[in-house]
Amino acid sequence: MEAVPALAGAAPLLVEFPFEPVYVESIVAVSLYVSVLAVLLSTFVSVPVALAVGFTDFPGKRLVTSLINTGMGFPSVVVGLAVLFLVSNQGPLGSLNLVFTREAMIASQFVLATPAITGISLAAVTSVDRNVRDAAYSLGGTRLDVALVTVKEARYGIATAVLAGFGRAISEVGSVLIVGGNIAGPDGVSRTRTMTTAIQLEARQGRYGTAMALGAVLLAIVLLVNAVVVRLGDGGTLR
Repeated sequence: MEAVPALAGAAPLLVEFPFEPVYVESIVAVSLYVSVLAVLLSTFVSVPVALAVGFTDFPGKRLVTSLINTGMGFPSVVVGLAVLFLVSNQGPLGSLNLVFTREAMIASQFVLATPAITGISLAAVTSVDRNVRDAAYSLGGTRLDVALVTVKEARYGIATAVLAGFGRAISEVGSVLIVGGNIAGPDGVSRTRTMTTAIQLEARQGRYGTAMALGAVLLAIVLLVNAVVVRLGDGGTLR
């Protein structure tokens, strides 16, 4: 029952939003930097893999497809632990000193976003009418030409995949908390603190105004991404 008076006393904070702009801006900047870069790197890997799996018949193709789909549900904390082991002093990448850095956070978000982008892109690529590829081949196109034609036909599905990957990355908590450490400097500027990890910390410490401000920004970003995904899914236009 003590939680009720506590929340009632926090009501003025929720209305006035008393927060430090520099602190909030640095957290938003770190979140966008990490998520955007992770999704860009993932896209450069995921789309070629989706094309290769979609175009090629090979032993174990069904297994590879199942692994991709399974990866879409990876527990984020497990991914965080795996990346932390890789970059720790005892891990194979320990010499790079990546523990509690943005680079480690990018790596964890890359691992989380890649299966989602690959899986949705693969579905988009395989849904392209085979006659389109056959026509490209009959006109003398190379494998690269056929791949480019397929990407053009599946561009809205691939765009949806990228946006879905970004949505998962920007809203991630567990893995970035483990590998990033949720660090902010004494100057109030975020080092590895993201919107999700900061919301958790600020709410736990009773600074509801800052938590709500960060929550509003995160919600606006996620809603914008979802709106774009819905538009693309409805007809492939942003009108």
